[in-house]
Amino acid sequence: MPDPSEPIFRVLPRQVDQTLAAALREWMPGASWNAVRKLLKARRVMLSGNVCVDPARRLKLHDVVKVLAHPAAPPPREEDVRIRYLDEHVVVVEKPAGMTTTRHKEERDWPARRKQLQPTLDELLPAIIARKEGRHRRKRQGIPPPVRPVHRLDRETSGLLVFARSVKAERNLGEQFRRHTTHRRYLAVALGHVKAQTIQTRLVRDRGDGRRGSTDEPGVGKPAVTHVRPLEDLGDYTLVECRLETGRTHQIRIHLAEQGHPLCGEKVYNHPRRGKPPEDHSGAPRIALHAAELGFQHPVTGEPMRFEMALPDDLAAFVNRLRRAAHRNKGKA
Repeated sequence: MPDPSEPIFRVLPRQVDQTLAAALREWMPGASWNAVRKLLKARRVMLSGNVCVDPARRLKLHDVVKVLAHPAAPPPREEDVRIRYLDEHVVVVEKPAGMTTTRHKEERDWPARRKQLQPTLDELLPAIIARKEGRHRRKRQGIPPPVRPVHRLDRETSGLLVFARSVKAERNLGEQFRRHTTHRRYLAVALGHVKAQTIQTRLVRDRGDGRRGSTDEPGVGKPAVTHVRPLEDLGDYTLVECRLETGRTHQIRIHLAEQGHPLCGEKVYNHPRRGKPPEDHSGAPRIALHAAELGFQHPVTGEPMRFEMALPDDLAAFVNRLRRAAHRNKGKA
């Protein structure tokens, strides 16, 4: 049952393009503009699974707004971004959960002050790189050159990312990702007992309810292939390895959900292709997905590059808690 102390609101057609602050005032009769702004500033409002602190954010159809009883965890900082490899052409980084990879299209023209509410990884990286290379940000040196994104991770997904630092590297890496010659291995925790399988579907932007999903219509959508292997039985959950043969938006989240095994912490894709969605009682701190391995050819030297990243502390603690609970339940059986 929904927690009455954390109300959930769904955006109606007439509320599309309305600001989040205006909608909250409508949903919460008697709340002043000042009270709504304080609620947002305190990180107590989630928009479609992500904390939102921007009162001017425009709503879309099917957006879901949740008001939290307590403030969400603070956003990651520059210090939480770790550079694993750096040269004049590429930079490989460990992205913390809670940080967006790049600015969404509709946000790119926002004024700098508004962007600073929740800076993106590609906006923070130039200054981080400058400090690592021993340069200081002085006016006479100008703004550090931007990095060039060639792939992305969802805001709540942690893990390895590569950015290009030159036009040549951007073109070459972009081609590697388009041809699916890169190596990407993810770790995830999913509901239920997941079996080894290869999931192959065609994904479309709108499956009929405004969200991405698979289609059975021939010739429609883009092919998506995910190789899934269970690593550990965690009672009602499974730690799985997912290797991407293609790299479509939200591919792992969609594929496992459609098989009846949504990821723990999933707020958007939690419906199987048939039947009722399972209930998630795992208490996941966020969506349980981590980009653990990344491999590619260096865009200039051609050298094979391979990086690994262990589960971050929040997911490692989550898996350990599920593991202990599974052992206790086995002992009672």
